[in-house]
Amino acid sequence: MGNGEWGMGNDGSGVDPGRVSTPDHSPFPIPHSPFARLRMFLELIRFSHTVFALPFALLSAVMAWGIRYRIWEVSTEYSQTFRNFVNSVPFFAAGANPLALVGASPSASTQDSIEPWFRWQELVGILLCMVFARSAAMAFNRLVDAKFDAENPRTARRHIPAGLLSRGSVTFFTLVCAAGFIGSTLLFLPNRWPLYLSVPVLTILCGYSLTKRFTSLAHFWLGMSLMLAPLAAWIAILGDNAWEYRWPPLLLGGAVLLWVAGFDIIYATQDVDVDRKLRLRSVPAKFGVAGSLRIAAACHLGTIVLLFLIPTFFSGFGWIWYAGVGAVAVLLIYEHSLVRPDDLTRVNDAFFNVNAIISLGLLIVGTVDLLV
Repeated sequence: MGNGEWGMGNDGSGVDPGRVSTPDHSPFPIPHSPFARLRMFLELIRFSHTVFALPFALLSAVMAWGIRYRIWEVSTEYSQTFRNFVNSVPFFAAGANPLALVGASPSASTQDSIEPWFRWQELVGILLCMVFARSAAMAFNRLVDAKFDAENPRTARRHIPAGLLSRGSVTFFTLVCAAGFIGSTLLFLPNRWPLYLSVPVLTILCGYSLTKRFTSLAHFWLGMSLMLAPLAAWIAILGDNAWEYRWPPLLLGGAVLLWVAGFDIIYATQDVDVDRKLRLRSVPAKFGVAGSLRIAAACHLGTIVLLFLIPTFFSGFGWIWYAGVGAVAVLLIYEHSLVRPDDLTRVNDAFFNVNAIISLGLLIVGTVDLLV
């Protein structure tokens, strides 16, 4: 069990979904050096797959910083206008402090009270929160799905079923990453919203690992989990102002949800027979491979529509963003051309290579569009 972003196999290989063989439980050499064990944990959480969610968190942050820069510009201009007015009044120009009239400290400065539009600790906070949150969720997925992974030929060689890592060590790793995520939200202070929302976010992320036991909509729960990346980054940067400018992150988050659900459905076609055998729920298990590919295509069409709507509510994007979204549409068409109901041998190419280009490409396109 475990599809898409959270659950790609260690070797990245697919199997014929029509063939279910006996899993190979042959022992692996257990690493003892610290570096070897670190490599095992990075492989366990598929650290390279961070490229799916992180670029959207950074894109959302760049957009939010853009909004805060405009607020900062207005505040700075207003502050300078106030200073010019004060200096034009002879009483104040002679040295009297206007702030003292309202009980403020003589050393108070209107300019110093303006919040900077960019803070380095926010960028560091986003990077740390993304790495820790995803690592905790991925390790939790490996823990609760170890039994199912052992019964699936595609996943039987994962670290816990293969005996490379113990349940105890993975549990400890999960708790450390969860604590690291919560602790990293302190970097956004005095904005307390990231800290308040940290536990609910972890609950949603880890909850995905249980969804295939009771709903075929697990792919959309995974999409919702990654949707939190742009939403959380937006709240982390704008704080109490996030709701006032809510439509850009909601549209971006909705696009991420449908994009992830679509490619996770494609990826899950490899396990259609195994899911049915183990009584796990998924779109391919319910609708078959052909029907699932059509549902994935509909999801990706919705992704393009939502991405095209973002500039309607975010004036920082223009023709460069539209060109980038057009390129994404071409890439998604190419992705679907790689996979057919009677040929799933290129699922992994469609899964990782194309989608990594999409996420990183949109980050680059959006950032360039804001800067030019």
